Amino acid sequence: MKIAFASDHRGYELKEYLKKHLKGYDIVDLGTNSKESGDYPDYAFKLGEYVVKNNCLGLVICGSGIGISIACNKVKGIRCAKVNSIKDAIYTKKDNNANVISLSASINKERAIKIVSNFIETKFSEEERHIRRINKISEYERSN
Repeated sequence: MKIAFASDHRGYELKEYLKKHLKGYDIVDLGTNSKESGDYPDYAFKLGEYVVKNNCLGLVICGSGIGISIACNKVKGIRCAKVNSIKDAIYTKKDNNANVISLSASINKERAIKIVSNFIETKFSEEERHIRRINKISEYERSN
């Protein structure tokens, strides 16, 4: 399974750690490639466009995880959730069929591995009520 990763400079260290410790996935790194200051919207847009074009999942990281998630959600077709727990990761995929999650750079690294793994492995529920809600969001996005 292909997973795209991107971060700003504050998320660089966690991104690199996750790349080394998540096994069995085809990880595509879309930057940043150093701790040198960079603007999170640049990486969010790049990752969002990649995820939509390649129909894969994504992970973005910035200092708080908030700014990069907001920027990601500006890309048509992206449903990005800022997650803090395994439960958040499971439900954002199961109920909302999110295709990207966002993490804070300060999250515990071992917990981050569990969060990302659960997000990747959780399947969308396919329940009618969730499909209906996602379709409403997609329709709004298309028309605005």
